[in-house]
Amino acid sequence: MNNSTNNSNPSPAPDFSTRDPNSPTFWDERFERRFMPWDQAGVPAAFTAFAGRHSGAAVLIPGCGSAYEALWLVAQGNPVRAIDFSPAAVAAAREQLGAQHATLVEQADFFAYEPPFEPAWIYERAFLCALPLARREDYARRMAELLSPGALLAGFFFIGATPKGPPFGIERAELDALLTPYFDLIEDEAVGDSLPVFAGRERWLTWRRHA
Repeated sequence: MNNSTNNSNPSPAPDFSTRDPNSPTFWDERFERRFMPWDQAGVPAAFTAFAGRHSGAAVLIPGCGSAYEALWLVAQGNPVRAIDFSPAAVAAAREQLGAQHATLVEQADFFAYEPPFEPAWIYERAFLCALPLARREDYARRMAELLSPGALLAGFFFIGATPKGPPFGIERAELDALLTPYFDLIEDEAVGDSLPVFAGRERWLTWRRHA
């Protein structure tokens, strides 16, 4: 789960047939019925500020959704791969990037995916909070496997537990315990342009892979 097409968020939510966010069908239904409250229909300010300081760096975007950030990075000359396990999300992302860059988006399982380059940073945007809670340890391990010492995991983290989801918030102490075995926190910034579903609960965090 990442970004897709913001203003298409009906209320109340449609009656979906799939309730398991660990299934691609869960996300396909939401893309196809245009219920995407996580979608910004654009590129967040904190992202552009960070990416501007890391021009030319190779970036992996898991759970890419419509991949607005991938398009922005391509325009800046960054090597990019954007992945999602939802076919509907991949179709939306490829449409967003256009025929020239469609191959930069792949349908893939993050936990088994091997990017064609070594990422300088991995962009976190509504991916961790889309995962079932049982996959959080897998998330941390896989991030650590994909990033070499000194490489970065950077993006938006949804702080504070939620009774149900997605999005599944995470308490700050739990997030720290999850990532500090592999990473050092080097940036922690407030977010001023959150979508309503995340408002007041997001932090831009940058974690550096330690040896």
